[in-house]
Amino acid sequence: MSVYIVGTLDTKGEEIGFARDIIQAEGIDVTLVDVGVMGDPEIDPDVGAAEVAAAADTDLETLREAGDRGKAVEAMGDGAAAIVTRAHEEGRLDGVLGLGGSGNTSMATAAMRALPVGVPKLMVSTVASGDTEPYVGYADIAMMYSVADIEGLNQLSRTVIANAALAMVGMVDRDPDVETAEKPTIGLTMFGVTTPCVQAAREWLEDQGYETIVFHATGTGGRAMEALIEEGVIDGVLDVTTTEWADELVGGVLSAGPERLDAAGEAGIPQVVSTGALDMVNFGPKSSVPDEFGDRLFHVHNPQVTLMRTTPEENAELGRIIAEKLNAATGPTTLALPLAGVSMLDTPGEPFHDPEADAALFDALREHVNENVEVMEIDVGINDDEFAIALAKQMDRYMEESTGT
Repeated sequence: MSVYIVGTLDTKGEEIGFARDIIQAEGIDVTLVDVGVMGDPEIDPDVGAAEVAAAADTDLETLREAGDRGKAVEAMGDGAAAIVTRAHEEGRLDGVLGLGGSGNTSMATAAMRALPVGVPKLMVSTVASGDTEPYVGYADIAMMYSVADIEGLNQLSRTVIANAALAMVGMVDRDPDVETAEKPTIGLTMFGVTTPCVQAAREWLEDQGYETIVFHATGTGGRAMEALIEEGVIDGVLDVTTTEWADELVGGVLSAGPERLDAAGEAGIPQVVSTGALDMVNFGPKSSVPDEFGDRLFHVHNPQVTLMRTTPEENAELGRIIAEKLNAATGPTTLALPLAGVSMLDTPGEPFHDPEADAALFDALREHVNENVEVMEIDVGINDDEFAIALAKQMDRYMEESTGT
């Protein structure tokens, strides 16, 4: 077993050396990767900073002479990512540990994000109690708050670092014995307001022998699914909940970026796509909603989440965008429209029920989608069992056709 520790050995050598010694005492090999740029390492690395820089197609002296910390951090992060990726592909890496401040966290987590899901990744960081999305992205990175700055060894830092080191030992030294049966894998997207639909579809698909992976459509969830499609982990997509596009268009906080809905089409895998939760844009607490939206219709989901109803104009544009995405698909694609409401909140008597806005969405989709996309319209709400099972059966048909079974 082997753990790679990625860190700035010119500033955190003592602390990293402490973690290394604990891991080695448990019988685990350790490889130290030095991403420090400005000074000489305090302890000897196994992979020196010059080698890391070279892996990013630059050299250490160039980075030092430029004096641009931001560019140096980016380059060394890229180099560390290349180093650990190669080590993992060659069977020399079982987990990655990092510890440090914001710069070290940026470089170490860049390396971690380059590794597949399932490879243990643990970052002890001074910024772990804040907004960690830039560091974690959609990777399975565990963040541990260091409590105090990682500057010298004391009773507090020794305890935190030792716990982290032993946690890493446990992750790499124990076989989780996770079931890995070879089944066709379907990715599904879900929001709280589309949960009944996804649950019913998931259960039906699993009864037919499929493996299912459900992604929470919170921006990072959509990006995670797109990345796993690109990696070949997912064989088909039941994209019930495309709400992330509402946030991308209008400016909410849960956007998955403009590439959302690209991966399945580019990979040519079967996809069944619906309009789940396109009636809403997501913000944080009500006080965080931009002033420009002051006259809009809101629903406070909880103290941390405020939902804003999309307008007919926004829905029409969402329909055009989604249609263009589906038109570009190279594999079998169905657009499924729940004509009686796209979420729990978009049904008669609920706060976001707006037939005009829904009609604008559906009309734009019908207008812009091309003949290569099958269109399935059912006059029920998205969470009706009839709709959920219809989506699942269409997914099953595509999967059978694609495998020839």
